[in-house]
Amino acid sequence: MGRIQRKKTSAAKKKKKQAAVSTAAAVAEDEKNSGLNKAALSDGSVKAPAKKKAAPPKKKSAAASPPAAKPKDNIFTKTAQFLREVKVELKKVTWPSRKQTIGSTAVVIALVMLISLFLGVVDFGISSLIRIVLQ
Repeated sequence: MGRIQRKKTSAAKKKKKQAAVSTAAAVAEDEKNSGLNKAALSDGSVKAPAKKKAAPPKKKSAAASPPAAKPKDNIFTKTAQFLREVKVELKKVTWPSRKQTIGSTAVVIALVMLISLFLGVVDFGISSLIRIVLQ
């Protein structure tokens, strides 16, 4: 059976790495600027830098976007929509490797055998005890 897991392209890896580096650089720059922007007052105290207010997110006006046409709600369109959503969700799944799957399967089989052996012994013991009591 073929491998289901997709490997990331080198371009996607580079993008992710560059985003992490730029975020770290921005944080370092902010820390550096906050240390340099402290103004020493005449009495020797240090004035903290003023914090910038974050701009509120812009809301889209209702007039800017035209209303979307609704497709007919029949069984076929609902099924097609469901299958599209399933495909999107399956792309988000992190699939285990073959080695992990085999290891997990071995653990499950061993535990099932162990528990079945334990329950068999307990069942045999209780049935023997009941036979002794009834005689």
